[in-house]
Amino acid sequence: MADIIVIKDLGAPELAPFVSANEVQLKRYFEPEQGIFIAESPKVIRRALDAGYEPLSLLCERKYIDGQASDILAACGNTAVYTAESEVLTQLTGYKLTQGVLCAMRRKALPDAIDLIKGAHRIAVLEDIMNQTNIGAILRNAAALGIDAVLLTPACSDPLYRRSIRVSMGTVFQVPWTVMKCRNEEYPDILHGLGYKMAAMALKDNSVDIDDDRLNSEEKLAVIMGTE
Repeated sequence: MADIIVIKDLGAPELAPFVSANEVQLKRYFEPEQGIFIAESPKVIRRALDAGYEPLSLLCERKYIDGQASDILAACGNTAVYTAESEVLTQLTGYKLTQGVLCAMRRKALPDAIDLIKGAHRIAVLEDIMNQTNIGAILRNAAALGIDAVLLTPACSDPLYRRSIRVSMGTVFQVPWTVMKCRNEEYPDILHGLGYKMAAMALKDNSVDIDDDRLNSEEKLAVIMGTE
């Protein structure tokens, strides 16, 4: 059963993940172990829980405890749930909560890139994409298009930053992804060695449609998406 705690002190240290820590600090929260991230909205939190992410604490508007977040609280067992009215939570976080609930969750160790794409036929490779909204949108589209896995270069923005998670509508927890450890100039040869044909996304006169037979006929296709 969830441990419901009414917020009385906005400066309480246990509320720090929701108010004072930036994204980089959250990522390093348990350093050298994996850090944490913040999932926002019931739909996103449900998808994270379904994907096996561990909840550490929740911030929930009072009216949602017995409302649309009740199943989430039940699924989180005895996880601490900090609650107050909407105005108090907005004062605490600095923004209005989307559908009234946030969840601090523990990150998982990222899989090895080669292991991740074993058996994959369609992958996306994101090269140095920094915009968090774009990261989330690409993952959401990858889910819609049936992409088997997404690989990111180290310079990409983190898919588990709050904005990316929100824009992805939680598909960041459904589409397999990882960060490559090699340099940018190395991954094309690695993917070619694994049998992938590469196609770059580009607005050019000689670009082909996404349903072009030359693309569909490839057994293994890697779609490369560059920076903005």
